[in-house]
Formats: sequence, C-alpha cells, structure tokens
Amino acid sequence: MQLRSVGDWNSGRSCATSRVLALRPESCDFIVIGAGMAGASVAYELAAQGRVILLEREDQPGYHSTGRSAALFTETYGNATMRALTRAGRSFYLQPPPGFAEHPILTPRGALLVGNSQQREALEQALVQGLKIVNNLTLWSGEQVRERVPVFSAEQVAGGLWEPDAMDIDVHSLHQGFLRGMRERGGRLFCNANVEGLVRSAARWQVATRAGEFSAPVLVNAAGAWAETIAQLAGAGPIGLKPLRRTAITFEPPPGVAIYDWPAVVDVEESYYFKPDAGRLLASPADETPSPPCDAQPDEYDIAVLVDRLSRATTLTIPRIHSKWAGLRSFVADRTLVAGYDPKVSGFFWLAAQGGYGIQTAAGAARAAAALITGRALPADLQDLGIAPEHLSPSRPTIQV
Repeated sequence: MQLRSVGDWNSGRSCATSRVLALRPESCDFIVIGAGMAGASVAYELAAQGRVILLEREDQPGYHSTGRSAALFTETYGNATMRALTRAGRSFYLQPPPGFAEHPILTPRGALLVGNSQQREALEQALVQGLKIVNNLTLWSGEQVRERVPVFSAEQVAGGLWEPDAMDIDVHSLHQGFLRGMRERGGRLFCNANVEGLVRSAARWQVATRAGEFSAPVLVNAAGAWAETIAQLAGAGPIGLKPLRRTAITFEPPPGVAIYDWPAVVDVEESYYFKPDAGRLLASPADETPSPPCDAQPDEYDIAVLVDRLSRATTLTIPRIHSKWAGLRSFVADRTLVAGYDPKVSGFFWLAAQGGYGIQTAAGAARAAAALITGRALPADLQDLGIAPEHLSPSRPTIQV
C-alpha cells in the first residue's frame, strides 16, 4: 500500500503519512488511537509535550460522531463533572490561540427548554438546578415562547426556560484547529490506519495497523464507540461502554417564517429538539438506541417517531426531509468521561465515554487528559471547578452498574 507523504499533508490533504514501514516500527512518545474530536484535541495538547502519532481507521478524521453533532455549547447540560469540563473550555473556544481557526468557534444562539401545562413543574425544577450553574436563566411564559418561536399553540406550550448564553459550535473549525495545531507542534496523523494488533513489550506499545507499525510507551485510547474493541486487543477493560444511536434530520422551515435568530428548542423531558441549521431546521427525537460500534445509519422508525412528536408538540409539518443521518454517543453507567490509565495494563490510557458532551467538553477534557497522561496535576482552573482525577478514573466505582 502506497502511503502519502508529509508533503501531501502540507498541501491540504486530511492525513499525513510516511513511507511503508518495512523494517521497524516508527517510534514516538504518545500514540493516540482515534482522530475524532477527543483524539484530535488530546493529540494537540500532547504534541506540546512530546512526539505524537495520531491514528485514524477511516480515510478522513471525524467521520463518525464528531461529524454528526448537533453542535450546541451549553453549560447546563450533563452532570456536574461534564458541566465543569464544559466551563473549563469556554475561554479557549471564545478566544482560541492565534491562527487556530479562521472563523469564531462559538456564535450566539440561545437555548430554550419548553414544556406544556403538565410539564410546568419540570421547568421550575430545571430553573432551580440551572441557577446553581449559571445566573442568568429566565422562566418565560407561553406567550414569550410563542413570540420568539411561533410554531406552538397555546395548548402545546405553557412556558419555557431561557438560557441566553448557549451558543452554536463550529465543529469543523474546532476539529481542524486541533489537527492543524497538532501538526504545527510536530504531531502526525495517519488515516486508513485501522489497528490490527497491540503488544506491550519492553515498556512500549507495538501497534500494527494497515498504514504501518508504530511504537510508544503510552497508548491513548480515544476510539469512540470502538474504545472497548481497542481495549480488548490490549487486554484492558472493559468499562461498560455502551454506544447509543441518535437520529437527526433537516427540513425546510414554515413558508415565510424567519428562523435565523431562533434559539435551540428542547423539550424539557428531552423527547425532541430542533434548531436552525444553514437555513433549515435540524431536529432529533433525542433517541438512544443501543448499537454495536458501526457506521450508524438513521432508522425509519426513529424518523417517524420524531415526525409524530413534532406534530403533537408544535405546529411544524415536515412534508419532505432534506437530509437524515445518525451518530453514536457512547456512555458508561454514570454518564461521565473516562480519562485515566487502566488499572491493570501499563501505559494504556482511556479517553472514552464522551457521550453527548464530547464537542463542548473537548478543550477542557483534553487538558485534563494530557495532565494525567504526563503525570502532572490537573490545571488549577479545572481543580477550581471541582474536577478531580478520581471523578474521571476508569477505576471509579460508579463507572458500571
């Protein structure tokens, strides 16, 4: 197999590769498996500490979950640890390093939890919980909701919880910024590098892939839905990782209705959500269907469920679906990131179970992981947010049911 050169990467292709390695593995300090958002971000951080090789099984990075995200930044989503990791990355996203991205990573959007008269109590509880995290949430009346998002009848919505600081994330710019920054720090990306064998020998990992063989003392498992497959090859785990499929569609907005400044709208019980997306509406039934690791595809039943839920909860109609897709969101039992060395297998570091928070937590999670990988204390600002290594450890008691 003829592999591309570093010169090809510099000319704009998505992967840097070198000549076929026939005699001995290419050596580095850190091998990261998986070039989605988790792998790209931690490789970026590690490249400031040593030589990094980033391996991607597909022919382009970010093909699976990273490229299929709803792309919303909200500090009120997830459990306490995931919210803290989100907040830890906010300043990076708002003011990335010079040259990191050509366009703003975060842009104003706002988010609105909505509920009918039977869900009023749930909205009030969400307000109480949300105010523990951010101080500018507002409970809206049904009239206020309908004024901002005019696709509800009075019977369909009784109120909403307004989060003004929720923002859209430019996922592509963020992901490419991490990859470009890693390269500028000397890191290298190999695509079509599906891992076929892992051996620990003489305090180093020997990694056999379709793109060649590589060697490093530290192996970072950022393989997303495939993380336990990689762990099995290494003799590590399991951690109880469960990939869950989520479906999304886009469709045309109601004729004559301007949607550009609509917020992201989420049912308070998270049975659906929708938001503007490139002139259309993006919507999901917020489904969580167990799935093996795979190239997830949308299921027609899940799409039918979404159409039914939107027709019951709003005045929206969907005469034609413009596009449809699905992605895998991988969780462990306590729905918290796993970032730490495996307790039984030397040099094997887990960076898995980002679930539905992987894009918005990437900057904070990568800094935490890089510190743990290199044996340093967590950055002070992460500690100030209440994040501790034991909250992320693959040995924590809450990781599996």
